[in-house]
Amino acid sequence: MTEDMWDCFVATPPAEVRRRAAIVGELAGVAPVVVDGAERFAWNDSGGQSAVWYFTPDGRALLLTFDHESDLNLYAEGDYALQESLYRGVPEDLVRLVRDRPENYESLNLVDEATGSTIHYAGGVFWFDGERWREAEGFLAHCAAEGLEPMVESGFGYCLESYLFGREFTPDAVVESRADWYRDDAARAAALGEIREVFARHGG
Repeated sequence: MTEDMWDCFVATPPAEVRRRAAIVGELAGVAPVVVDGAERFAWNDSGGQSAVWYFTPDGRALLLTFDHESDLNLYAEGDYALQESLYRGVPEDLVRLVRDRPENYESLNLVDEATGSTIHYAGGVFWFDGERWREAEGFLAHCAAEGLEPMVESGFGYCLESYLFGREFTPDAVVESRADWYRDDAARAAALGEIREVFARHGG
């Protein structure tokens, strides 16, 4: 299922990926911010899992996923060098978006005790070069060395579930995907109205 989601994700036009990131972020109550000109959107489930997006003005992007219960929870290990290595292969200007930055709910910092430098933790590291999405070389290398399944341990499937890649992305589709959130039809109808307003703010 996760591999299918990856295929659907990479086939989604970049503008649509950004639109979904913006909408899901607003629905999750995470305010967008600008970091060195890049737009940051994020989602979290209030339980330790997250997806963080950075979209640069030149059409590239960085995506970080995190599942706190997986073997890629390097924050629990406190290993700065290992976390740094997961970003290997990502252009340095993209990595700078998460170096020496303030912490936030989705992205705590790992600290290099020798230098005081920090970097945001992430289990999965993915980037868009302007034409296609890639998995970071360091991320894949670490998983290969440890016998880990990258798409599983990164939490990719769970963290991107709300974006409905490969599926219709409308207010009704979002409400349907959250069917067990609502106690009755009135609550469902109220949620649909609110979600329609969010979509309207992002071009429908």
